[in-house]
Amino acid sequence: MTVAPSPSSVPAGSPQVPGVRILGAPVAGAEGVLTAEAVAFVAGLVRAFAPRLGELLARRVAVQARLDAGERFDFLAETRAVRESAFQGASVPADLRDRRVEITGPVDRKMIINALNSGASVFMADFEDSTSPTWANLLEGQQNLADAIRRTIRFTDPGTGKAYALNDATATLMVRPRGWHLVEKHFEVDGLPAPASLFDFGLCFFHNARALIERGSGPYYYLPKMESHLEARLWNDVFLLAQEKLGVPRGTIRATVLIETLPAAFEMDEILHELREHSAGLNCGRWDYIFSFIKKQRNDPAAVLPDRGQVTMEQHCMRSYTQLLIKTCHRRGVHAMGGMAAQIPIKSDPKANDAALAKVRADKLREVTDGHDGTWVAHPGLVPIAREIFDAHMKGPNQLDRKREDVHVTAADLLRIPTGTRTEAGLRLNVRVGVQYLEAWLRGSGCVPLYNLMEDAATAEISRAQVWQWIHHRATLEDGRPITVDLFRGILAAEMSALRDTLGAERFQKGRFVDAIALFERLSTAESFADFLTVPAYELLTS
Repeated sequence: MTVAPSPSSVPAGSPQVPGVRILGAPVAGAEGVLTAEAVAFVAGLVRAFAPRLGELLARRVAVQARLDAGERFDFLAETRAVRESAFQGASVPADLRDRRVEITGPVDRKMIINALNSGASVFMADFEDSTSPTWANLLEGQQNLADAIRRTIRFTDPGTGKAYALNDATATLMVRPRGWHLVEKHFEVDGLPAPASLFDFGLCFFHNARALIERGSGPYYYLPKMESHLEARLWNDVFLLAQEKLGVPRGTIRATVLIETLPAAFEMDEILHELREHSAGLNCGRWDYIFSFIKKQRNDPAAVLPDRGQVTMEQHCMRSYTQLLIKTCHRRGVHAMGGMAAQIPIKSDPKANDAALAKVRADKLREVTDGHDGTWVAHPGLVPIAREIFDAHMKGPNQLDRKREDVHVTAADLLRIPTGTRTEAGLRLNVRVGVQYLEAWLRGSGCVPLYNLMEDAATAEISRAQVWQWIHHRATLEDGRPITVDLFRGILAAEMSALRDTLGAERFQKGRFVDAIALFERLSTAESFADFLTVPAYELLTS
């Protein structure tokens, strides 16, 4: 049954599309985003695919229940024929052939300009992990992207008066919509919140697909947090319908899938197969992958991890995952993208800065020599360093010819538990990072510099997941103390008191620290594990 919008709940000036209620207030400067045509296009996607999405999300719950009961991951027997087949991905568009350095960040106006001007090959505009999904952030972000694609984007810093505009040569644009598990509460279709992924993708595609094609590029996307090839099949069907509705040739869309969940690591071939006419490869989303490694094995006392900082790419499970990704992608003729360097240049401390940049260089050298076709950075200051490493070791536009037939990865390799220690310093860092990131997110900022690293939702997820895992399994610190609720609460209180002293009582009171502390404590000490930090945080954000 179609539900007519209620005039009392629809902001003045909102498009009147049958069955759609827009509950967010109008956003200045973004009047052209929610046109009647765009709203109807998004509603059409929601009606076509929301039921299937509900079934896939229920499937996630069923899979997790089996894991909680002791089942272990393995490669799927029923898709063995796909893994053994010789299918190839889509041909590579000219402006995605060389992706040696990609920069990521939120969709605010200044960031978009700086990222496109950074010298990176690609900029991934992120509606997901680095954007707090306030209604204003989302609509302004859509408008900002439309302006950037049409090269009309400008920004003047109100504090400094400095003006920003695009250079003649800019990075290729890709966009990451939110994951399948999230909803957009401000946009209801037939009485239910729209899937956030379809809202983000639908608006971006509707407004920009033709403009991108006319400029010699195309609608390119990053797809986050998928847990099976069936979820990739859903995205492929979304692409097919979206292209059909706008009269865009089939196969115009290109999408890179982030392999950032443990189950997806066992279905890389299958994911590429589902998206093969739209595929632009896979990416090692390593921070969310670590979070998923904890989450999916949360009931296994043998799977308790050491400090976050010790779960490096040299750990056996991480090496296995990245090298399997390279082999899989290159066998299918698509890009294998490396992971994020989250370091921030430290201008105030040259010695610390040199040490941080040395880590970046070592990380990027490992990636390029392993066979990755490009890498990610979070800060424009790291673009020249990453480019220097890839230029020195990757003479062509990519390394698709490196098949890595020497790589042989088993389920046991992917599941080997990282080794190391759990320290009080690591526990305290998890508390500080988790609470401060949450507080900033609740104020509308999803990309937060903390302790010389650029933190986003993925690293906050690791922080709270580790605390929960350690408490739940009564893990011990390296000095032998068990990690109990009481120990955690004592550290939380001490760290927040120190933070209050550092920031000042006024700043602390005016922020969202009360909410952030309460949520972090609740998630860390709960009897059962919450699948995503951002789901309860979104309730606070929109309440």
